[in-house]
Amino acid sequence: MRVGLTGSSGLIGRAVANALRERGDGVVRFIRPTTGASSGATVRWDPANGRLDEADLHRVGGLDAVINLAGAGIGDHRWSAQRKGVILDSRVASTTLLVEAVGTLASGVRMVVSGSAVGVYGSRGDEVLDETSTPGNDFLADVCQRWEAAAQPVSRLGTELALLRTGIVMSSSGGALRRQLPIFRWGLGGVLGDGTQWISSIALADEVRAILWILDHGLTGPHNVVGPEPATNRQFTKALGAALHRPTIVPVPAFALSLALGAPLAHGAVLASQRVVPTRLLASGFEYTYPDLRSTITAAIGA
Repeated sequence: MRVGLTGSSGLIGRAVANALRERGDGVVRFIRPTTGASSGATVRWDPANGRLDEADLHRVGGLDAVINLAGAGIGDHRWSAQRKGVILDSRVASTTLLVEAVGTLASGVRMVVSGSAVGVYGSRGDEVLDETSTPGNDFLADVCQRWEAAAQPVSRLGTELALLRTGIVMSSSGGALRRQLPIFRWGLGGVLGDGTQWISSIALADEVRAILWILDHGLTGPHNVVGPEPATNRQFTKALGAALHRPTIVPVPAFALSLALGAPLAHGAVLASQRVVPTRLLASGFEYTYPDLRSTITAAIGA
């Protein structure tokens, strides 16, 4: 299989590219002007300015599928109005440009697997959320809805579309856990806010396996790509401390998070409560290598 891949320099994208190559698939990376020298097949593009090198696209010789993971980091910076624009535009503009590119390929593309996130549901307290749940109405929910909507037109091209509503991907190589680990290793880790907010996480290895499972089985529509057992922040904090053999007695109150990160990011993401379950993924027969919080954290610390 020949697979186009956007967001290939990110945590998930790198792991997906490696997994595809390891099983013998060809990978065509969509790379931005700022990307350094790259080996292998590439397509140069600049979503922010609506540009894609059509000569590159046709030179690679067609694509069987595309996995779209492009998007600026959610928690990398404070959420100023400008940063919110970057978070939204980096997803919607890249997805729109990708759909347009797929439409130019004479042989078409069998399937597009396009990114989204559990943020689509908003912060919902203790409510259990599956793929049939209604969307939320906060900033991240709006971003995810517009992100998913940008991918929908590809279906009119006869291309199957799957949407990856990904949770918190656990790995020491990137994401939220990478920033938390040094604090916990110093014995300074603790509950965030009141600790009752739900976290829907997944081990990086299971994230990659789920993406390839959806691709290989032609699963369409939205899929919650999270582990089968969401946990509260308090449960997560205790489990991470136990895995590292460190105490977790230094709570971080909500006001301190607001001061450190800015209130929009603190309340819109870090303290958001999303109790999400992967109903459709489980129904398809997917089996997790790391099905619970303890095994997910253990895998992540070594990932």
